[in-house]
Amino acid sequence: MKTLRLNFRSAVLNALGALLLLQGCLVHAQVQELDRVVAVVNDDIVLYSELQDRASRIKDKLRQQKTSLPPESVLQEKVLDQLVLESIQMQMADRGGIRVSDSQLNQTMQNIAKQNGMTLDQFQQALSEEGVTYQNAREQIRREMIISRVQQRSVDSRVRVTEKEVNDFLKSASAKQQRAEEYHLAHILIALSENASEAQRKEAESKVEKIRSQLDQGVDFKQLAVTYSDASTATEGGDLGWRKPDQVPSLFADVAPKLAPGQTSEPIRNSSGVHFVAMLEKRGGVSKVVEQSKVRHILVQQNELRDEIAAKKLIEEIYDKVQAGEDFEELAKAYSDDAVSAAAGGSLDWVSPGDMVPEFDQMMRETPVGAVSKPFQSTFGWHILQVQDRREADIGDRLMASQARQVLHRRKYEEELQNWLNEIRDEAFIQLKL
Repeated sequence: MKTLRLNFRSAVLNALGALLLLQGCLVHAQVQELDRVVAVVNDDIVLYSELQDRASRIKDKLRQQKTSLPPESVLQEKVLDQLVLESIQMQMADRGGIRVSDSQLNQTMQNIAKQNGMTLDQFQQALSEEGVTYQNAREQIRREMIISRVQQRSVDSRVRVTEKEVNDFLKSASAKQQRAEEYHLAHILIALSENASEAQRKEAESKVEKIRSQLDQGVDFKQLAVTYSDASTATEGGDLGWRKPDQVPSLFADVAPKLAPGQTSEPIRNSSGVHFVAMLEKRGGVSKVVEQSKVRHILVQQNELRDEIAAKKLIEEIYDKVQAGEDFEELAKAYSDDAVSAAAGGSLDWVSPGDMVPEFDQMMRETPVGAVSKPFQSTFGWHILQVQDRREADIGDRLMASQARQVLHRRKYEEELQNWLNEIRDEAFIQLKL
């Protein structure tokens, strides 16, 4: 400050006079106002410009959602608290060696663009039109990814879901409803009243035989419904939509569940005429056959002593040892940072599609039985894996239990996350200057 004023005074004396000194001091005061410190958080600071930028983005989002804005003082207080918590977590990440590499960030940006139905160039253009630079967006997403990893590492270990809780959840009405099978049905009605004439009966029977014959020839059920059905759904191809078992018309209740997808019932007769019901699709239920892989892996993570480059170098060295004939099990016990599987020689036992993060899932599918994958990176670190065997298995019951465990974990996680955030805030040195 003193040096800057001396510079201005020198310029004034040599050139423009005392007026410019006053203007220079005013400009300097405005710059200081823009960048002043609004919070000290342990070894970090939060600037007024950061607060204004985040508040501006939140206000834009609220306006887009047509949500009334809170008073400026309330908004600033909430945003500042958010920035303070983020600062604490970013410092924890730095101490814990948690990083997001450029390659991981690039992949995430591409995924975000894809989820929005855009190419990466189109996504950058869309950001630009909203007044956000692509570089700023990248760094904000990197920050969010790092914070998410800090939270997972710190909070996941505090969440416990017991087998009793899972079993109790599976017995609940909501879980039973979720497990129920659903049927996508279509229907053809050939109307025939009880007091129909002989001619009407013959005409109806003729239609029924035509339908049966054309179904045998592979003609589409919906096409036949449009052509022949007397039901109100004829113009929609007889489509009855998705039905749970208790929503299936009583006439079909015993027939429909036994039909395979693509299969049509035999003619069903009642007082209103002759009916055909087709099972277009099925979903839900407890049966699910998948291809499982028996897998073991070695994980190398970044930490306070090992950066990403060192982690990658180490996994490559381990891969070379495997290729040279060293025992995978012993290497996993010696080097893997996945403590649970390392104790079992890297074994993850039988793994189903979707059990692992996408990068692991994809590499597992692409690796032949008996082979060891090349090193690859996931959100957890660097891996190599070996597929020991494959099999088909019905994982319906296990899948339902897993889904129940995820629901319960998610509920507890949200509660525990807030408790953890309150704790780290209470333990931090925070000085607010707003």
